[in-house]
Amino acid sequence: MEVQFSNSTFSFNLQIDKFDIPTEAIYPVFVIGVFMYVFSVLSNGTILALIVTQRSLHKPMFYIFFSLPLTDLVGITCSLPRVLVDIITQTNNIYYPTCVLQAFLLHLYGTSVLLSMAAMAFDRYIAICKPLRYNSIMTPLTVGCIIGIVWGLATALILVLFALQARLPKCKTFIANVYCSNNTLLKLACGGDSTVNNVYGLFITGFVQAISVSVQLLSYVQILITCIFHSQPDARIKAINTCLAQIITLCIFEIATTFTILSYRFENASPNAQKICGIMIFTFLPVVNPIIYGMKTRDIRNAFFVVLKK
Repeated sequence: MEVQFSNSTFSFNLQIDKFDIPTEAIYPVFVIGVFMYVFSVLSNGTILALIVTQRSLHKPMFYIFFSLPLTDLVGITCSLPRVLVDIITQTNNIYYPTCVLQAFLLHLYGTSVLLSMAAMAFDRYIAICKPLRYNSIMTPLTVGCIIGIVWGLATALILVLFALQARLPKCKTFIANVYCSNNTLLKLACGGDSTVNNVYGLFITGFVQAISVSVQLLSYVQILITCIFHSQPDARIKAINTCLAQIITLCIFEIATTFTILSYRFENASPNAQKICGIMIFTFLPVVNPIIYGMKTRDIRNAFFVVLKK
């Protein structure tokens, strides 16, 4: 399918970049990738099912936490299967609407992960620093508003980003990465001013990072102060274990994002290294998050063992 943009014709059939993998390593890489994807789907799906079915997890904390494994499933499903198919078939073709959908969902994943972690940190702050007021503050209405803000704000920000991108005429057909993103779609443009796109993209990145990091930093500082000066030793351990999983998740996400940005700034970095760093943002967290939360969140661990015993 082709679309006419002024004096140029744009084909909806695109070529997408691929990993430079030796022939003998293709099947081992494919098997490892499939294992990672299956493990992520099963483990994140199990956590979602536990939150839905186990009454012990029907609490504000876990209603808010529900967004994290859900976004992890979105992130890894939109990125890894597509890459694995390209690795095994060596076709490296993608349809333009599919590319746009993948890019939209991957950007939504990155934004909603950061906002979800901010919401979870706020919930822990209320639970640990204001325990007597927790139930009066974290009412079903409040929890619903927090979840609505996380998903509504993330969706609105990314919709505007892609509306700005869609207005530019396209004439190129090569996606310069192993997955589609706003940046790679902008490179398909053959005219028009993309200054607004670049400024708005930087604004979203800074805005979401500022909200997420500041809310989490303020929450965890207050929690730390409360644990040091006002809690019993066993209460401190419980509070620290509750928050540690979220802090580890934030660190992993920020490290993966930083490595990806840096890999494109260093000329010596190989194209394969850049692609691996990029795909890690959408695949590493969805694989390790269920392990982190399964080990560090006692309620989830207990609910899982209860189901196993049944």
